[in-house]
This record gives sequence, structure tokens and C-alpha cells, in this order.
Amino acid sequence: MTAPHLDIEAFAALCSQDLDLSHYPLASGLEKNVLLYEGDEVRAGLALASFNQAIRREFAHVLQHGSGVFVIQNAFADKSVIEHMNQVFEAIFAQETGKASGDHFAKAGANGRIWNALQKSALLNPEAFIDYYKNPLLLLASEAWLGPHYQLTTQVNVVRPGGQAQAPHRDYHLGFQEPSELARFPMHAHLMSAQLTLQGAVAHTDMPLESGPTLLLPFSQQYELGYFAWRDETFKQYFAEHAIQLPLKQGDALFFNPALFHAAGTNYTSDFHRSANLLQVSSAFGRPMEQLDRYAMTRAIYPALREQWASLNGLEREALLYNTCEGYSFPTNLDSDPPLYGLAPQTMQQLTLQALNEGLTVEAFDPQLQQHAQKRQA
Repeated sequence: MTAPHLDIEAFAALCSQDLDLSHYPLASGLEKNVLLYEGDEVRAGLALASFNQAIRREFAHVLQHGSGVFVIQNAFADKSVIEHMNQVFEAIFAQETGKASGDHFAKAGANGRIWNALQKSALLNPEAFIDYYKNPLLLLASEAWLGPHYQLTTQVNVVRPGGQAQAPHRDYHLGFQEPSELARFPMHAHLMSAQLTLQGAVAHTDMPLESGPTLLLPFSQQYELGYFAWRDETFKQYFAEHAIQLPLKQGDALFFNPALFHAAGTNYTSDFHRSANLLQVSSAFGRPMEQLDRYAMTRAIYPALREQWASLNGLEREALLYNTCEGYSFPTNLDSDPPLYGLAPQTMQQLTLQALNEGLTVEAFDPQLQQHAQKRQA
């Protein structure tokens, strides 16, 4: 396709909408067209199948047809879990001192960045990893948009005092393509791109407005030509004039459609380091941005997970396995890994679940995990 005509008036009309809170009865509030959910209320409701289904429908509806963004306040009720993971992040930063670390939409080196924080934290501190990623609200939001077998990746971003705002943008997949490459994709692929990932951020510090929480332009994900438009100066100016920000508390979780125009804000403070764990969740049917060794992650946390398995509830178990293991059968080598008992071969997630339920020792599980990895190779 050729580069299309961009219509700022049509874009402005979409972004001038107001969200109707009555369409989202499970939300606890609405601020600047951003739905707010109370974490304690959501956790209490998860025991009911009807609530589980209803809140997933609300999440999916607001992401696609609504303003494109919601916040789960107090998503992490126990702040010691956040602080423990902050210590892990500090240890990783210390290990990576002097290492070059770029950024997609900001000046390289301006902020603190840990790529592939998910794997690094699993290998460095399995106990902290388990406490953090057993959170069923991460599973709930991810499955609401992407369905089962999603793939989680995370990146830590610390915006230092005086750190400047990112350029407004859309995100992965097509948000990371140059305009000439964008034009090679048909319009239905532009629409599909936003269905393949979910963007999220867990506040690891409080985020007052002066510290520069994420700038968001509600409803902008509805503009079909947005992957072309976010680079256009007229649209950038509109973003600068109309983007909103919400203060967050430590433990709040923000989720938004990757097609929403957004940007990390400027930290205007002189002494406050704003820290977030950025979540990029990929559909089982897409390619995640980062390459993770999920076998190494699973092997690293298995001893601690085996010890804790009996104390975890069903949602915590599911969240941990989804956030660690590969849950989709493909791609694989169908010669050595054939679908013997159904339409698809056994996944790493199914293998790990079976081992944990059977109480396999590390010594018994490790060769099974190695064999599973080997037979999937070409």
C-alpha cells in the first residue's frame, strides 16, 4: 500500500470522546478517560467465575472500543514484594554498570534500563521472582486481551531527575517499523498489529505528576492510520496539547493498547528516581520482542517453586507458569516432537505442571526438561 492521507480532524474527533463509566460496572472510578479498578475488589471477585468473565470483557472492551487504557490500583497489595524486586533490579544494574543500553524512543543512556528483566530476575533470585509473578492480576489483564498461552517479557525503566520525555509513539509490532516498511504491510495487518501485544507498567515507586508518569492520549488507538500518523508533526503537536497523565502509587499497574499514542514523561524533580517494571505481553500467535531462555528460567525457579507449590492457590500457580514457561506447542520439530496424544505436542508449561503435581525432584525433572528442549530443535 502507499502512504495514506492523514486526517488530523478525524483523529481529533476520535480523541475528543468521553468514556461512559456506566458501560464498565466493575470499575471503581474514571479519571481523565482512564478506567480505574481497585485491586482488592478485583482479587476478591476472582473466586467467582461470573466475575472473572465479566471483568475480562470489560478490560478487552475498553482496550479496543473504549479509551484504550485502564489502571488496577493496588495491583500489588504487599509492597514488600515490590521492594524485594527493587533490590533484585539494583543488583542487576550493578552487574551491568558500564554496559551500553539504548532506548527506542528516548536518548540512549538518559535513563536506567534493564532489558530482559524477566529472565535476569528469575536466574538471580527465584524466590523474589515467584513472589512477584504469582500475582493473578497480571494473568487476568494479559489473558483478557491476548487469550491463553501468552508470552511475558519485561524491561525495567528508571527515569532519573531531569530525565526528558520520550517522543510520542505507538508500540511493537508496527510501531517499530520505518515508514517505508510500514507501507509494505496491508491495512488489515496494521489493524492486527495491536491485537498481538499488551503494554503494561507496574509502578515500583510512587509516581507523582512532577516525576513524569506516562503521557497517554485516550482513544488514539482507534485511528486506523496511527502507525503512520505518530511520526507526523501535526499529530505530535496534537499529542503535546491533549495528552493526559495520572499519578500512580507504588504497586499500581497500568495497561494499555499498544496502538495508543503514549510516551514516558519528563521527570521535573531534582531528587526523585521514577521506576517502573514495563510489561510487554505477546500473543501466542505473535513474536515477542525479546528472546528469552524459558528453559533456563524454569530450571532456575523449579526448586523454590516445588517447595512452595502446595501453599499456592490455583490462580497463583497458573500465573507463575504462564509468566515463566512457554505455553504454546509451536514452532517445534514435528519429526522428533510429534503430537502423539492430540493435535499438538506437550508444552513446556504442561511438562512443568505435571512435574510439580507429581512432586518430582530437581534431579528427576531436569533431564525431562532437557529432553523437551532437545526434541523441539531442528
